[in-house]
Amino acid sequence: MEEKINIKKVVNYWTDSAEDNYQTAGYLLKGERYPDCLFFCHLAMEKILKALVVKETKTHAPYIHKLVDLAKLSKIYLSLGQTENLTTITEFNIAARYDAIKYNFRKKATKEYAEKYFLISEKLYLWLKEKLYQ
Repeated sequence: MEEKINIKKVVNYWTDSAEDNYQTAGYLLKGERYPDCLFFCHLAMEKILKALVVKETKTHAPYIHKLVDLAKLSKIYLSLGQTENLTTITEFNIAARYDAIKYNFRKKATKEYAEKYFLISEKLYLWLKEKLYQ
């Protein structure tokens, strides 16, 4: 038998955490901690998408980190560009956890790269947040 959950409470849990991660990403960008900024961009995207999954499915979000897969579960229509951006942002999750990958990622995560993907993440985050309340 499936557990009955308080949808509003679980959605609020994910949205509050997403907002905190989004704010942290902005703070890290200003502090020139570019790889860490991008990691928190991924966390914010993952969590807002998990809120949308909970809202859509009326059950707990799965333990996955692939943003496009979460978007599919939430039944949000994504453009090709949004799909490509979420695929790229998903890569920021792994990069922050493994030393060999982290080293290469730090070289890639220049100020320009981080600013670009922070803005892309911000736009997607705000769009997804809007979808949540429709």
